[in-house]
Parts: sequence; structure tokens; C-alpha cells
Amino acid sequence: MKLYFYGCSLSLTLLLSGGLASNVAAQGRPAPPVNTPVALRPDITIERVMDIGPLGVRLLRNEVTGDFWYTTFDGNVFRITNFDTPSAKTEKVFSAEDHAITRLQGAAFLGNTLFLCGNISVNDGKGTKGRMVRYNLDEASPKLVEVFNTVEYGTNATTFDHGWNALEISPDQKYIYVNTGARTDHGEVQDNRGAYPNARDNALTAKVFRFPVDTENLLLEDDEAALKAKGYIFAEGIRNAYDMAFDGKGHLFGVVNSGDYDHSEDMFWIREGHHYGFPWIMGGIENPQQHPEWVPDPDRDPLIGKTSHAWIVKYFHNDPNFPKRPEGVTFTGGVLNIGPDANEYRAYSGHVLDGDTTGVAISTFNAHSSPLALFFDKENALSEDLKGDGFVIRYAGGGRAGRMDPLRAQGKDLLHLKLSYNKLLDNYIVQTTRIVDGFNSPTDAVLVGNVAYIIEYAANTDGRIWKITLPKD
Repeated sequence: MKLYFYGCSLSLTLLLSGGLASNVAAQGRPAPPVNTPVALRPDITIERVMDIGPLGVRLLRNEVTGDFWYTTFDGNVFRITNFDTPSAKTEKVFSAEDHAITRLQGAAFLGNTLFLCGNISVNDGKGTKGRMVRYNLDEASPKLVEVFNTVEYGTNATTFDHGWNALEISPDQKYIYVNTGARTDHGEVQDNRGAYPNARDNALTAKVFRFPVDTENLLLEDDEAALKAKGYIFAEGIRNAYDMAFDGKGHLFGVVNSGDYDHSEDMFWIREGHHYGFPWIMGGIENPQQHPEWVPDPDRDPLIGKTSHAWIVKYFHNDPNFPKRPEGVTFTGGVLNIGPDANEYRAYSGHVLDGDTTGVAISTFNAHSSPLALFFDKENALSEDLKGDGFVIRYAGGGRAGRMDPLRAQGKDLLHLKLSYNKLLDNYIVQTTRIVDGFNSPTDAVLVGNVAYIIEYAANTDGRIWKITLPKD
């Protein structure tokens, strides 16, 4: 198997990689039929746990009480009582009116404390601020504590403003990590119909931040040097790690959505002080817009999809003022996928190739598949061939998308990730295998012992929670 940083990247322009920005438009469409997922191994069983309301994004479990909770994109927070029983019921605990996060994409528990994170709209919808709050649920009437707010910066009128989203607590429970996605597709200028002119990404986007869990009342400025001096920026150059998780060794990983160019979707081992290349590299290959001589033409560059949103609205263009690469910085590559699944890529010939037959290892998953939920068997509860391993859900691909584009032939599935450290690369390599197929719009997952619970998003109808029972030791 030849190790080679090649790429083909993501464009989930309608929903999650654009921060679910277009869910309002989607609500006017008829609901698609609901698929029942199918196990691809005989030792996996699948059950439908319950239906939930629309716009469900995050699924989480309170380890103190054992209760399951879920959150919606528009700011609602629900507790599920009697979960995974016929008498299960949902109870709304908080709404956007309580915590003021109108685009809620991140949620996590630390003990009986609930953290919420996302964005609020300012300047008549032309600007945004990141925001994190927490509630101590031990209190009879939990009080809101503001962890941080950011200064105002420009949102944009595209589907590429990803916002603040994934949350993860460190294994020692001292820190909370948060991803802030890019506000662009690939580093291009994005104003908002003239507001915030010449704005690209900034100190508050395309990074992973880290804060002590007892942080209160921070104001984060758009000042990269100051944020680094205070130790808040943990890693940078990450377009949008919509989910992050620690493995059993305490290593932090994130799965990343790439842009509308046919870059692969990265999985990164996220380490302090590392730069992962955005906007100069995605999916292991260069962003061509950084080169003044580039001619953005799908007939000359087959990695531009003629039906891609970024091409249609001319975000791919000659860009002589594109920022220069930071001097003295070495970019850290993604985890290399050696198959057998999710390792298809588009070659510069325009043909879609399979890394299994060409010997190419891509970084990391096939383009436009939108890897979202990431989790690890940290309790070593699973059977020997899965023990201690990772798992990820692909939101996109499969179904009609697969019929239109062989690069997206498979998707909406659960992948098993067998990671191994490579000393020469000082990075991980992954064997990726599909084990469940046929989800609808899966966005998040919780593993309890050998059971994975998976939530599905729906725009204008009920979403669902599925129970995937994996083989155990």
C-alpha cells in the first residue's frame, strides 16, 4: 500500500457543513421516506428506539443520572426520561430564550454540568458572535453561567459559515475543547451583501480552542496573538471538525468537512500547537486558489464539480490576494485511510478511483461524505476485532447521491476505524470498514458499553434515534 497525501473533498452545502444554515428552506419540501438501517455484519442488530422532534443535532448522556438528552439546531434542549423503553418521553428543559444561543451546535456533559455552545445573530443577521454557557443541574433552579462570548464578526450569506460547534471534555476533566469552523468554503473573501468587506477567516474561525472547565465571562477578541498568548488556541488550520473524541490513550481526534472542491474529508489527530493546513491544504492536496496562475474551469480542472455550489456562485476564482502560507510553519497531515472502504478519490484525469486498486492512501474519507459522529470504545467492551477502536458516521452519500456521482456511491453509514500509529509519519493510519448502511440523516452518536445510539436530523418532520448493538467481549 503506497502512502500518499491525495484528496477529494466535501461539499455538504445544504445542511451540516454549512451549519444547517438552509434548514428553513428545507422545511417547505416534502419529507423523504424513512429508511431502516441495515447491518453489514450478522453479529450487529438494529432497533428503532424512538421518534423525536425536528432539527435534532446532538445526542448526549448524563453519566451521573444515566439520562439521555438531545439538542436541536434552533436552541432547544430536551431530556429523555425512561430512555430505550416503551414509556420514553421527552421534556424540554431549555430553549434559545433561556441561553440566547440561536444556532446551537455543541453540547456536552461534565458530571451534572451541561455545556452548550453555538452562535448568536447580530447586526440584523449580518454578523455573529460565538457563545458558550453552562448549567449546574445539581441546583434546583439551574443558573446560566457564561463561559465566553466572542466579539462580533461577519457571518455571510452562504451555506459555508460553520460556526462554533463540537465540544469535548478532556479525560482529566480539567478542560473543555471546542471547534470553531471556517466562515468560508476554501478561504475566499466572504462579505455579507457588502457588510464586513474583504473578510476571509479570522482568529475566531477554523480552529480548536481549549478552556479550563471553570472559565467564566471571557470575551474573545479577534486577535490571534493575544488568544495564543492566553493559551486558548489549541490547534489551527482545521476547516470544520464537526465532532471530536478522545480515544482510550487520551489522544484527541476530529473528523473534518472539506469544501466544494473534490478534496477528501480529513480525520486529524489534533495536537496542541499543530497547524493542519486550512485554507492552503485540505484532504491532503493543495487549495488551487492560492496560486495566482490557477484557471478555475471545470473543463481544465476536473476536481471542480460543475454542479457544486461554490462553482455556480463563483467562489472559485483567480485570487491574487489570497493569504500567503505562514512562514516557518509545517502543516500536519491527516490520518491516512488504507481502505477497504471510504477511500475513493477523483484523479486529475476526472475518473473516480479506488485506493484499494491503485495503492493510494487518502486523507482520510472520500469527498463530500461529511463525517460527523466520532466515538471510541474506551471501555474495551466490544469483541476482539473491534475492541478499543473508533467509529464514525457519514452523513452524506449513498442513495440518489451515489447514482449521480460514483465518488458518493456509498454513505449514510457507520464505519469501523482500526487505527495504528506509524512512527515514520508520526501519525496514524486507519483501516476503514462499513458495518451499518442505510441511515437517513445521522448526526451524532453515544456509545454505552456495546450499544451505540444514533440520532438522525430531520428538517420538517420527526427525527429518530436508533440502537445499534455491537458484538461484545
